Order: sequence, then structure tokens, then C-alpha cells
Amino acid sequence: MIGFLVFSSIALLPSCSGSIASPCNFPAIFNFGDSNSDTGGLSASFGQAPAPNGETYFHAPAGRYSDGRLIIDFIAESLGLPHLSAYLDSVGSNFSHGANFASAGATIRPQNTTKSQSGVSPFSFDVQLVQFSDFQKRSQFFNKQGIFEKLLPKEDYFSQALYTFDMGQNDLTAGYKLNLTTEQVKASVPDILSQFSNAVKKAYNDGGRAFWIHNTGPAGCLPYVLDRFPITAAQVDKYGCATPFNEVAQYFNQKLKDVVSQLRKELPSAAFTYVDVYSVKYTLISQAKKFGFELPLIACCGHGGKYNFNNLLRCGAKIKENGKEILIAKSCQNPSVRVIWDGIHFTEAANKWIFEQIANGSYSDPPIPLKMACHLSESTD
Repeated sequence: MIGFLVFSSIALLPSCSGSIASPCNFPAIFNFGDSNSDTGGLSASFGQAPAPNGETYFHAPAGRYSDGRLIIDFIAESLGLPHLSAYLDSVGSNFSHGANFASAGATIRPQNTTKSQSGVSPFSFDVQLVQFSDFQKRSQFFNKQGIFEKLLPKEDYFSQALYTFDMGQNDLTAGYKLNLTTEQVKASVPDILSQFSNAVKKAYNDGGRAFWIHNTGPAGCLPYVLDRFPITAAQVDKYGCATPFNEVAQYFNQKLKDVVSQLRKELPSAAFTYVDVYSVKYTLISQAKKFGFELPLIACCGHGGKYNFNNLLRCGAKIKENGKEILIAKSCQNPSVRVIWDGIHFTEAANKWIFEQIANGSYSDPPIPLKMACHLSESTD
């Protein structure tokens, strides 16, 4: 966990209101990421995440790869804002308090493949930034016209908003899918993060000033990774996670922290918060019983195998039997005590627990709460 420090200098960004001690007044959130924060982007483009996704909170599929809410949903709720509509979802969307550009399967670095070949989303980080920039320009043209006034953000919201990022996991697993070695995957990290940095700078140039950046989680603890890739007994830690994949994630995270530190220097009028989500997720998985969870490496929704995960029969998969479709990749009886939902993503209960750990700033650099993330301050770098 990142240590605490005494703030030697704190300034207020335009997105903050009141005195130095006042919480930020974020009127909107603009989110960029992959399936960990996708609230319907991929579903709107390639078909809805099937039932039983969404069953716990929404009681129906809701564009999320979980039984309920994601961390980004809890972030919005904690700031008194509605859940973010996916930018690509044209049905029932309201963007007055922000928009979500995340897409399941998205990478930071564009991949030389298609979704049908590898599952990678075509909406990589650079594309999400193009979408955001276009959204910003067009929303200001339309937001004073009739019904759009209530559906689009006000002009000053773009500089006052919280900008959230959660991406990188798919870039790392993409390398392994190409049969790269762990060292080769590590070698790709500088270029991946260079592209991440350039994308954040574009968001800054479009008005962003408060940036909340999640590092990537322990992919080596996901059934998807444990089932799909060759892992020897010597490469498994005492909690059942694949050490090489977690080491790569930790390497990526350290370099990401360095990039964030550099961004602070290059963009001194912006507030950057680096959030160590990896440590929180690994703590939950490795000490699941302590926190009221069980079977931390077993998917709640899936079908067969050691981890209740089959890449060809993922959560919600059906087969035809005697002319009828039968759901075979079902939900477990009680998702509220499970960590992993479908072998790749977390349950609502786990997402809520993770959010509660990071919201107060205990795992952040600088160690400031989410509600203070508009304040400029010295980091622990």
C-alpha cells in the first residue's frame, strides 16, 4: 500500500469549489477503459451481454459484464451522479452528467486483429479519445436545442469533470495470445504506456483537469488466464494465481506510475491520482474468506472445468437440444459471496468491496479520497 504524506502545497483547480478542505464538485464523469468499466459500449456495437449478466442489480442485461454494478457505477453513485451511459448506446442514454467511452476488449495500443479473430475491441484508447473529442464539440452545438439541453453536458462541465481511466490488462494478455514470452510482453510496455500518455494529454488538451487512473489488476488470478494459457505448477503461487502474469501486471503498474509522475510535471495545472487497484484485488482474492467471500478463483457464472470457465461456453452460453435452446453457463446460487463473476470480470459484491477500499485514498498516490481528486498536491514519488 502506498504510504501517506504531509501535503506541503495544495492548490485548487477550477473543478473544485469552496475552501481547500471542501470536496470537489464534479458535475460529470468521462470514463475511458475496457470491460472493467464498460457500461454498454461493446453491447451496443456487437450485441447485448446476455443474461444472466445484470441479474443482481439491474435484473436484466445492462451492457455490463457482471451480475450488477461495476466500480465506475459506484464512483458515480458516490459523487451523486447517475450511472454513465455508454457513448455508443443510442437507446435511453442521457449524457448530461458525462459519458462512458469504455469498450469491453479494448486496448491502449491498437491491435492488428479483429474482434472475431481475437475478441479485441476495435475501440482502442485512441479511438475512444476521438469519440470523446467529437462528443465534446458536437454536444456544445446541440445542447441548447430543445430536448438536447437536458441530455448533454454543459460547456463548463468538461473542465470541471472527473476523468477516469482503467485500461491495460488486454494489452498484456494480447501479447500472450501471440505466444510472446513474459520478457517480450514486458518489452512492449514502454510503447503501450507512451501511447497511454499521449492519449491522456489529448484529454487534457480537450479540457480535462482531474484524472483518476486505475492501474491494472492481477490477471494471473483470473480463471480466463489460468485456464487458457500453459502454466506450470512452479509458476503458481500459494493462492493459486499464475505468477508470471501477475509479475507482468506489476511491472506495467510500476511503469504506469512513472508515466503518471511525468504527466504531473508536464501538466502542472492538472491533478493526477494513481490508484493501486492491483493491491486491492489481490488482497481480496488472497484473503477472500476473511472478507466474507468464497471460492475466489472459481467463476460464479460459467460451465465446466477446474475454474467453472470454458472460453467457448462463457457466461450466458446456450446450446440447442431437441430444437430448444438451453442455458448451460448459468449463474451460481449466491453471487454476493463470490469474487469472480464470469472468469474474467468481478461480481457486483467484489466491485463494491474494491470501491470501498479505494474511495478513501488509502491506495492512491497522492493518498487523497476520490471526492478530493480535483486538488493539486504533491505525490509520494
